[in-house]
Amino acid sequence: MVPVNGSTEAESIDLYEILGIESSATKVEIKKAYHKAALSSHPDKVPEHEREDAENRFKNVSQAYEILYDDEKRARYDRFGMADFTTSGGMGGMGGDVDLEEMLSHMFGMGGMGGFPGMGPMPRGPGGRKQKGKDVVQQYEVSLEELYKGKTVKLASTRNILCSLCKGSGGKDKAKAKKCATCSGRGWNQNLRQVGRGIVTQENVICVPCKGSGDVFREKDRCKKCKGHCVIEEKKVLEIYIPRGSKEGDKIVLQGEADEAPDHETGDIIFLLEEKDHNVFSRAGADLMAPLHVSLAEALTGFSRVVLKHLDGRGIQITHPKGKILRPRQALRVEGEGMPHKKGDGKGDLFLIVDIEFPKDGWIPDVNGIRKVLPEWTGEQVQVEQVDDVTFDPEGDIEDFGNADESGGGVWVDEDDDDDEDSGPQCAQQ
Repeated sequence: MVPVNGSTEAESIDLYEILGIESSATKVEIKKAYHKAALSSHPDKVPEHEREDAENRFKNVSQAYEILYDDEKRARYDRFGMADFTTSGGMGGMGGDVDLEEMLSHMFGMGGMGGFPGMGPMPRGPGGRKQKGKDVVQQYEVSLEELYKGKTVKLASTRNILCSLCKGSGGKDKAKAKKCATCSGRGWNQNLRQVGRGIVTQENVICVPCKGSGDVFREKDRCKKCKGHCVIEEKKVLEIYIPRGSKEGDKIVLQGEADEAPDHETGDIIFLLEEKDHNVFSRAGADLMAPLHVSLAEALTGFSRVVLKHLDGRGIQITHPKGKILRPRQALRVEGEGMPHKKGDGKGDLFLIVDIEFPKDGWIPDVNGIRKVLPEWTGEQVQVEQVDDVTFDPEGDIEDFGNADESGGGVWVDEDDDDDEDSGPQCAQQ
């Protein structure tokens, strides 16, 4: 297969031929063909002396997929050919230097030490870019008060860092490592793993003796400080700042604070914020909601008092005028007393939901006096021919609404244990 690097060569390339498909192939057929071709042409599946040619084939297959799987690019290719994709010196504008690991990660959602079953770890890019180590993700629980005001937290951390004596090599100064006999210098080994009944798959795992490096030192040549492990343990204090106005699911990232490993870019520690439930406030975005407890007299005649302690300790005072009646579940909106925005000085709003506290049973009022000051009922009198004086349960549960038995209080049961066809069901009264 001819490498696609120059415009003259590129114009003679048939992308459909590269993937082994017809020009009428569907996107499903294109993707299936690409997977098959990528596996068969991957550099790790050929001997060392054939690797360069395999890399070129792999790039061509991947670039062909990039063009044909994209409807717009495919239409351009079908109309103009490869001449429309060679302005940057390579097919699809990707150029000659293609990072295979990054390409696989983009196309398949994988990469690094995993890859496809039967493949080894992906090679580093042409520029020698290091593979990034694993990030550490931790849940961090915070209160609504802390999210309202912001918070700085200090945490004790223990992690692995590269040995300062051997600089992460694992060996003494000027000592030479030998190829690992366990993995033959690959840094990984193939294992068979059963994934189901009668189903076995191949997977690649990091070689334990060489820790994925492919090289090992003899015991006498190992670094005295790290004992050949390349890393040592470090304890330090980390400081994280939770900005005011942060919310559930926000991430606090400490870059480069995860474990160090030889020949790897150090990963990050990521704190995922988890908001604790509050016993007074509830939150929706930048808005807050809280109950406003008032007496029946206050609901009818007005009041002026501190009704709430805010998240920063301030008292919130409400003055409700006479002549404006408060009703159950009514919402009073207080602008600018919600959660602060993470950017700028703005805040959301606070919604106070009216909760009227009625007198308890046993309270004996001046009935006549109350009737004199309260407005009389002005509704329309119900006109009927017959009146029934009924009893009622004052503790009725609205959750029972709709659960009445439509059969009139009875349920059908079959009391015949002998399965006698002549015996029908009987009604048992509840």
